[in-house]
Amino acid sequence: MFLCLNKKGVANAGKILYYSNIPATKSGLQTVNYLVRSIWLPMEHAFKCIQNMAYPGRLIILGMSPSGETVALYAITGRSPSSQARRLEITADQKKVVVFPTDEATLRTGNPDLLVYPAIICGQGIAISNGTQTETVFQHVASDAYPVDVLSRALRMWDYEPDEPNFTPRISGCITCGAALSIIKRSPQGSSVRYFFEVPLTRGAGKMIATYTGAQQQPLPSFSGEPLDVLLPWTTPHAAAQALYEALAPQPGNPDFRVATAAVFAGDSITIHVINRHS
Repeated sequence: MFLCLNKKGVANAGKILYYSNIPATKSGLQTVNYLVRSIWLPMEHAFKCIQNMAYPGRLIILGMSPSGETVALYAITGRSPSSQARRLEITADQKKVVVFPTDEATLRTGNPDLLVYPAIICGQGIAISNGTQTETVFQHVASDAYPVDVLSRALRMWDYEPDEPNFTPRISGCITCGAALSIIKRSPQGSSVRYFFEVPLTRGAGKMIATYTGAQQQPLPSFSGEPLDVLLPWTTPHAAAQALYEALAPQPGNPDFRVATAAVFAGDSITIHVINRHS
């Protein structure tokens, strides 16, 4: 249960911060939860914030198309051979986007448990994440469920990824009667810190969250702050997935970390498109 600390807004005007303590997670660490409802800011370019990221890791975008369809976008970038040896596939029932290996031997040089997972699951709502927690989120999804409640319940026993020294955050999202994003990060003391963000569903706009800030540092700095604003001017998942893939292109002279992108448009029906760098 969330307790409102300051109805007038703790972080900034127009924002509401909630706080909740959960005694333990899978690792037995104490967890702190935060929820921030954020306001919209002016946006100059559809994916400008992404173009400025040298290495975002994995990212999620939730929003709405100009025609009113709810939109979920996912992207994978990777630096190591095992991270690159992946592709996104749409299942035969057109309800899931799953991360699969392109080379089993190369994939095993990394951690398959963190590299292969269902990224998007569609049904009465949409669940999306950068790991196997997607299935847990989807179990809590219902068409009339408050999206922040869905994420807070589903993720209360999950921690950040155990990939020292980066300790990659777990990012998740869902679309039900509304939309929300979440990130679980490692605190300096080693506990899991959880943030939950409401995503306003406004035609032609969305919010983006990533695992990393995009800076090429060691260890990789975790994403910080609120989800970033993006524009969603596209009317098809093919166009949106292609635009996201192009936005992740490297600057001249830098390595290409792109692996794959996926786009889901949900209205009267669900349509999905994926783009893979490697077959």
